[in-house]
Amino acid sequence: MSPMKLAGIIPLLLVSLTSYSSLVWAQPPELANRPQVPNPNHSARPKFPDNGAPTGRRKGGTSRDGCLPLNAPVTALVPGKEIAEESTSFLTYTISEYPTFWVYVPALPINARLGEFLLQDENDDNIYRTSLSLPEKPGVVGITLPQNPQYALKTNKNYQWYFKVFCGNSQNSLDYFYVKAWVQRVPLTQDLQNQLKIAQSGEYTTYAVNQIWQDAITNLANLRRTNPNSLIFIQDWTLLLKNIGLSEIATASIVELHNPQKGVAQSNSSLE
Repeated sequence: MSPMKLAGIIPLLLVSLTSYSSLVWAQPPELANRPQVPNPNHSARPKFPDNGAPTGRRKGGTSRDGCLPLNAPVTALVPGKEIAEESTSFLTYTISEYPTFWVYVPALPINARLGEFLLQDENDDNIYRTSLSLPEKPGVVGITLPQNPQYALKTNKNYQWYFKVFCGNSQNSLDYFYVKAWVQRVPLTQDLQNQLKIAQSGEYTTYAVNQIWQDAITNLANLRRTNPNSLIFIQDWTLLLKNIGLSEIATASIVELHNPQKGVAQSNSSLE
């Protein structure tokens, strides 16, 4: 599939998600039994899962009152909803053992550039924890799990992840902004595998129509990083975030990718 075809396809794929009933969202995705043909007659916005599954905080709250307000909230790039001052994140799916998690980090004061990523199981036991040196400029940051068996996600298990930005005294770990979200790894079915082979460079469209949010955004973010001048990928990135109610973040730069396999964070200033 050529990149020139993707801009026309992803709107249909994302719009087609509205055809899934609330019953579908209530269960872990059985990919082989889902309808895979987009419905071009559907024009409503996609509906994302709010099914009583574990939920978290999509936009940054504070652990205590010791943090000065930021000009924009720290935000997890996951589906969710905003009601009054409450921001809720929904459970997302991945087929990856070592997924990448995406967060928008606003401009930070010089004394609030230290962050932390934490992955836990359902019992609040720590799976992976790492400190992060956050960028000076605002933008989207990705954190990838190390490819080590002790950190691998098991299928059909829920995991919760936190992203924290410490504020004030760096020695005081009790004051921080944070977001929290849940992820579940689902099996890679033969049907999905066949779809991905056909998709070639447009894997994110296949992930989107199959409700595999975590891999859809990672695949498209990586394409944006490696093709910073592609109007098609910029358009599809904007549409993807708009359809989860985060259009205000769509123009933000993808400023860093924290990949422990590389040893250091990778920056991409060309997306600014």
